[in-house]
Amino acid sequence: MENMPSGVARVVVSGVGAITSQGGTAEEFWEGVRTGRVAIRPVRGLPMDGYQTGIGGEVTATRRPAYEYTSDDEVREPSVDFALVAAEEALGASGLTPGVEIPAERWGVAYGTCNGGWRSAEHALRARAADEEPDWQRYALVPPQAGAEALGAAFGIKGPVLSVNTACASGAHAMAHALEVIRAGRADAMLVGGSDAFTETAFAGFSGLESLSDKPAAPYSKDRSGLSLGEGSGMLVLLSADAAARLGAPVLAEVLGYGLSADGYHPTAPHPEGEGAARAIRAALASAGLAPEDVRYVNGHGTGTPKNDSAESGAVRLALGEAAEKTALSSTKSMVGHLLGAAGAVEGIATVLALRDQIAPPTAGFNETDPQCGLDPIPGTGRPMDLDVALSNNFAFGGANATVAYARPGALFEGPADEDHDDVVVTGFSALTAAGDGAEALWQAFEAGTRPGEDEDGLRVARAVFDPEAAGTRKDRRRMDRISQLAIAACRAALEHAGVTGEDERAATGVVLGTGIGPVESNERFFLPLLTDGPAAGNPGVFPNTVYNAAAGQVAMALGVKGPTSTLTSGHAAGAAAIGVAYDLLRSGRADRILVPAVDAFSPGALDGYRTIPLFGSRSAADYTLAEGGIALVLERAGAARERGATVHAVVRAHATASDAAGVGRWDPSGDGLERAMRAALADAGVAPGELAEVWANAAGLTPVDQPEAAALDRLLDGAEVPVRTPKRSLGEPVGAGAQLAAVLAIGSWQHGLSQGDALINSSSLGGTHTSIVLSPAPTSRTESAR
Repeated sequence: MENMPSGVARVVVSGVGAITSQGGTAEEFWEGVRTGRVAIRPVRGLPMDGYQTGIGGEVTATRRPAYEYTSDDEVREPSVDFALVAAEEALGASGLTPGVEIPAERWGVAYGTCNGGWRSAEHALRARAADEEPDWQRYALVPPQAGAEALGAAFGIKGPVLSVNTACASGAHAMAHALEVIRAGRADAMLVGGSDAFTETAFAGFSGLESLSDKPAAPYSKDRSGLSLGEGSGMLVLLSADAAARLGAPVLAEVLGYGLSADGYHPTAPHPEGEGAARAIRAALASAGLAPEDVRYVNGHGTGTPKNDSAESGAVRLALGEAAEKTALSSTKSMVGHLLGAAGAVEGIATVLALRDQIAPPTAGFNETDPQCGLDPIPGTGRPMDLDVALSNNFAFGGANATVAYARPGALFEGPADEDHDDVVVTGFSALTAAGDGAEALWQAFEAGTRPGEDEDGLRVARAVFDPEAAGTRKDRRRMDRISQLAIAACRAALEHAGVTGEDERAATGVVLGTGIGPVESNERFFLPLLTDGPAAGNPGVFPNTVYNAAAGQVAMALGVKGPTSTLTSGHAAGAAAIGVAYDLLRSGRADRILVPAVDAFSPGALDGYRTIPLFGSRSAADYTLAEGGIALVLERAGAARERGATVHAVVRAHATASDAAGVGRWDPSGDGLERAMRAALADAGVAPGELAEVWANAAGLTPVDQPEAAALDRLLDGAEVPVRTPKRSLGEPVGAGAQLAAVLAIGSWQHGLSQGDALINSSSLGGTHTSIVLSPAPTSRTESAR
């Protein structure tokens, strides 16, 4: 690929690792799927009575990870175990050790998962139902970020660490975001992949939707009857090509580009013509500089359900045109099952190894062509092919679509055009918080030092105030949970504030959502009846809302936004991670405009989890308030904002993320990780610490967490008289929405004359992941009052 433009960094795959029903290594997985061996069998690790099927792609390999992430051997989360095992193999295959050949600060993690640690939640909820006290570590392992931070700690990775939750496309989204991190120069290496374990919720939910097959899935076949669930993990080591060449690291393939889109169509079903998926495929081709005829093989999403397979086949035809009839489309899910959030990673590995060995894997079980599909599924066993490039498709609940383009090392292609790094500006915002409806209500509460909320069984909780009608009619809201209603209401208000009202403008807008605790309300509503009445009690109307990206999907459907979509779940730093991902998508030209909401709402189980974790029951939390919130920003490329005459309220100058690598629920008491994030963001923005007008701190009233930040700020500012604002100490911790809260207040600070100049915004997870953002006033006086 010698003719790649010099301005675009090349990124390569240097090592892979996998644990699946085929075995405990990537090579065992590849040998199985390459030869067409089906590893979908009767499930032994869960009680299977009452489900639509008793089979699945169950992991039977027993290798245990070297890293101990929990102090109680009885409290383990299988999805985390799988991820660690796969990561050990991937790093071993690359020959690299974080912190040795490449500094630990130049390594990152991008972790995709659908269910996170929900198996741990099921154990905790079952114990509560039996009037038993769950081990608090069960709750600590539920958030998806726990898996990402376990990976970071296991291997001493101190660069950007983030978790991505776009249901069945999570692993592919993790790959896309990791690619942007390396291309932006924030890391030289990324440990990337996904993991999911079997849960009772998943089996009951897909049974309720009547989506499971009683025999191994046969994607694209005329007589296909549904999907087979699988479990496991796939992890890949990505390196900048320069680093790989410098270190003599193995190169298995190159990651050329990706495409993301939102269907905006239905909570579970794809657009019947594959329109949204086709846009993701086209975007991947464009970003990679590929023509349709360059693609001879696509590793398909291929679930085995009637609607998904025909929609995907239609999408491939729409995207590739006449070239589709000469393109093979096969599904490795036919041999390991649907690994949900790990699918994009494991199937990405299959695509990489197909390029390495020049063999396209088959679709096992295929027997008769369905005219609604009709493309070449490679029946039987793998087929030798001359492959220079290949695509991997993943499409998810909520209409989240992703396609990743890979290439054989040394293959020639035109390459993507050099990226036009336009400024990223804020053109709209909204705030639905316990202070009231609107940004002005939030500002007034901050200025007055108002402390909303009241005691709820020993924990101070503040509930968001908003009009549910803003989320839609009563009929519209019937199948929405509270988090989705908050997200739609906040995003609707932000789009209106930004003046984005036309159907075409909205369709061209993306949505990147951050949430710290996600859809726990819906997960509880779905799972708790199973404890007393069995799998048949699972409500198929609730199940689609149990995935973390359900709220983003509801926003896309309600508001007609169809651009790139993703959901970030980096704990209490989730909103900041969403801003960072949206910033990267805009800077690399993936969209002109992206909605960036951060939303969290509480359920009884979520609050019970907070109460159970010792940190929140200690004296150090006496002044701590947990607050619901739905706060949204509209980020836009500056050129696009100028073209439509939009008011600019702020400029996002830079962002940076760093990790303490201390472990699940742990952080560095010195504040070193946060200091590195702050210094990196300021350096990228070209702002000296003493030039800041103000700092909007993460501090929320948890002494063990606040003190490291205070120490880091003392070192950063070094005596400079920069005001440090701590709004969360009065308004409460809005879980994942802290960065959006601070951004709206920073704009309010400029508009109300409290300060003028650059602002630094800090957000931290409770596991030592820190994101800092530099926000500057608009370079014009055309601003409106906050509302």
